[in-house]
Amino acid sequence: MRSKPLTFLFSIALFHALLMAAPTLGQEIALDVDIGRSTVEFTLADVLHTVHGHFKIRTGAIRFDPSTNKISGDVVVDAASGESGSEGRDRRMHKNILESGRYPDIVFSPDRVDGTVAAQGASDVRVHGLFRIHGAAHEITLPVHVQMADGKATATTHFTIPYVKWGMKNPSNLLLRVSDKVDIDITAYTR
Repeated sequence: MRSKPLTFLFSIALFHALLMAAPTLGQEIALDVDIGRSTVEFTLADVLHTVHGHFKIRTGAIRFDPSTNKISGDVVVDAASGESGSEGRDRRMHKNILESGRYPDIVFSPDRVDGTVAAQGASDVRVHGLFRIHGAAHEITLPVHVQMADGKATATTHFTIPYVKWGMKNPSNLLLRVSDKVDIDITAYTR
């Protein structure tokens, strides 16, 4: 259940990487995330089965300077949009773990890119920034695969978020044992 906010953050990182991949070198590039096509998915393992779910990106706007590898902006995920396919589980996730009524946004704010994004073809980079979730900010560096074609970018990333370490409750009980980490997969597209 805590995986959803984490997934969102990862999606934000991917979006930032896409911005980096713009074909014009030497000048700042402004990119908008295509929120209708981009996906933030999470996977949370437990003893009996694995829970899969997704979140929706609310907004995403990034500016990238390929000459300095500086990146700025925000990608905002709607914490309350997290769904896992079970109303009861989702209700508990929003009320007890994410507290999405109190913390409605999950935000990734990138600040630098390590590596070079090719104007055409594939590139692998690392995007560093702050991941804000559940009222706290965490430094994170995401591995991002960027595919550039005809001035448009697709970015993908996979990473793991230690949600319990980051202050969210573990939903485990006597009968159910879930991981204290959640896997996030993001695919981001630029418009």
